[in-house]
Amino acid sequence: MKKFIQITVIALLSGFLLLGAFSGGVVFGHFSQISALDTLATKTDLGLTVLSTPEAATTATPSDLGGLFVPFWETWDLLHKEYVDQPVDDVALMRGAIRGMLESLGDQHTSYMDPKEFKDENSTLAGNYEGIGAYVDTTGDFLTVISPISSSPAEKAGLRAGDVIVGINGEDMTGINPELVRQKVLGPAGSKVTLTIQRKDVDTPIEVTIVRAKITIASVESKMLENNVGYIKLNTFGETTTAELKSQLADLKKNGAKGYILDLRNNGGGYLVTAVEVSSQFVAEGKIVIEKYGDSRQNDDYSAIPGGLATDAPVVVLINEGSASASEIVAGAMQDYERGKLVGVTSYGKGSVQIWTPLSNDQGAVRITIAKWLTPLGRTIHKVGLTPDVVVEMTEDDYINGLDPQLDAAIGEIGKLIK
Repeated sequence: MKKFIQITVIALLSGFLLLGAFSGGVVFGHFSQISALDTLATKTDLGLTVLSTPEAATTATPSDLGGLFVPFWETWDLLHKEYVDQPVDDVALMRGAIRGMLESLGDQHTSYMDPKEFKDENSTLAGNYEGIGAYVDTTGDFLTVISPISSSPAEKAGLRAGDVIVGINGEDMTGINPELVRQKVLGPAGSKVTLTIQRKDVDTPIEVTIVRAKITIASVESKMLENNVGYIKLNTFGETTTAELKSQLADLKKNGAKGYILDLRNNGGGYLVTAVEVSSQFVAEGKIVIEKYGDSRQNDDYSAIPGGLATDAPVVVLINEGSASASEIVAGAMQDYERGKLVGVTSYGKGSVQIWTPLSNDQGAVRITIAKWLTPLGRTIHKVGLTPDVVVEMTEDDYINGLDPQLDAAIGEIGKLIK
């Protein structure tokens, strides 16, 4: 087996809408830290492994595949000889061939990224970029919002998880590749874009004008609630999340917190190693997540890291349809070990693991699904999600009136547990 420098990213979603950049699937950032999970891994992101270019790349069709690829080269020659608009773009043909090869597998998370897309995918999890600030899904018929980022233009404009973008600046997006639609949403800070949104349970499409901005994500936010309840909101699973969480947990404990509400709503994911570290603050021991491969390889188990600051305190976890990837790893471990009830609605359901391999000559990268991840008890959540122990919906009136019945329910549940 060729040696690779392996980087795994757990970010599961299709991306942030940024200025020329978005975080794909899980969020892809700087891959410089060495992870304790694997001596070859520098970062692990919930569903994603980034590999370096192989030591040696094949420069021609292997001899044993020569016959198989005869039709391919016949087509290549025909295009160069017969296509009406000459000369054809050889690089575009090459990239299209790779893209089509991966799409033929029928796996929405196995795909090709051209050089610009790959650069965009690696926009940092450190949390500074320009755009509208939303995780989006490009795998369906339309570009769909997975979750707006906290305090982003998208959130302030009222975008919600599940919103389907059917038009941009008055132009109908029906039949247009969602990745192309995503690119149309991109633009510089200060510029405006008008989105036509189809929202669940709302008959008439909604038009929303958003001013793009430079966005800075606070990885962790916290505050004390009444009755000695510490509230912690995780917005992403990035490079600084664990340190921020530890610091704020320590402050909450000093301020008298006897129990915690961990809010993972609209958190689209991040690094796997961060998900394990976050879980370890609340789960003292045992498996946190299992990676199950499709071949004969032994499953990889990632266990809790000793020394968590809140392993004995009562916890309630908030999730919704925008909770994905790393969020689901944390919530799944909490539910399996009965460390805390899940409150809200069913999570997104992203439970597969991808590797990212940059291609030679700076020609982008391929993303290939290599495994499924399971909860500690062996449950798969892919395309299923996690079902809350306490189901609480958010209604249209709740959004309009600024109400949060899910948080109210979580406060009620943690109140039962605090002694």
